[in-house]
Amino acid sequence: MREKNSVTAPKAITGVVLGLLGVLSFSMSLPATRVAVGDLDPWFVAFGRAVGAGLLALAYLAVTRAPRPTPAQWRRLAVVALGVVVGFPLFTSLALVTSTASHGAVVIALLPAITAGFAVLRSGERPSPAFWIAGGAGLTAVLVFLVASGAVHGSVGPADLFLLAAVALCGLGYAEGGALARDLGGARTICWALVLSLPVTVAVTVVSVAHRPPHASAAAWTGFTYVTLISMFLGFFAWYGGLARGGVAKIGQLQLSQPVLTLAWSALLLHESVPPVAIAAAVAVLVCVALTQRLRAATVARPIDDIGRYATDLR
Repeated sequence: MREKNSVTAPKAITGVVLGLLGVLSFSMSLPATRVAVGDLDPWFVAFGRAVGAGLLALAYLAVTRAPRPTPAQWRRLAVVALGVVVGFPLFTSLALVTSTASHGAVVIALLPAITAGFAVLRSGERPSPAFWIAGGAGLTAVLVFLVASGAVHGSVGPADLFLLAAVALCGLGYAEGGALARDLGGARTICWALVLSLPVTVAVTVVSVAHRPPHASAAAWTGFTYVTLISMFLGFFAWYGGLARGGVAKIGQLQLSQPVLTLAWSALLLHESVPPVAIAAAVAVLVCVALTQRLRAATVARPIDDIGRYATDLR
């Protein structure tokens, strides 16, 4: 059976619109997190927002009477939860305690390439050597920026390692969630992932509150509210819906605009300086990411395995 690689024009347009809404929502995540961790414990910011979004997810699933996922889908939801509910929020919160949002935006520019890499791996594509060369060039551009910006001296600092870990886990969560949303829908995919994570996120939040009771300014609570309601909840309704309708690799290209938007938000809202080296590094990374998107190979169909990886569309 041959897979269907094309999508109808209306479906593709809807995917692009939803994808753009998702990118716009996520573009303010780093500045909002930066403001929140200025007063709040980073562990509380990372896991507390997942608890808040998880409670909203429970309400949404109850109101819509969503059917429970299958055992195979639960396993795939665990991958989504690891990437976007736990991994990305935790590591970005830890990084932004000492790093600026504009600095993080340049490292996060690698996210489209990482997402594409996970997408081609789980879809059975066979990338050419040029694909991996372009991806490696993007990583090199990020590391050069980290050194040239003066943020590191001779070695990569903890904040930079946190950001790179966040990107890797987020790319995995995006690719897995985008594919799973073809069956569950974008809203139910993120909602079930949030619900699945609640035992962990509630426990860590309780410990964090006990260790350091949250007392913060109105600005910090505003940032926390944004990452809870938009970054962790509503933004994924649009983003996973877009990935499901337009394809993970294609809609993932829209992420190319996210670092630019984040730099703009950082300068506008946080009054952070954006040095020329940051702009140059961002452009270099975006060029490399664009090359990885263009160097995709044909998909090779393969059966579903025990963690739910399957070809792009066998229906």
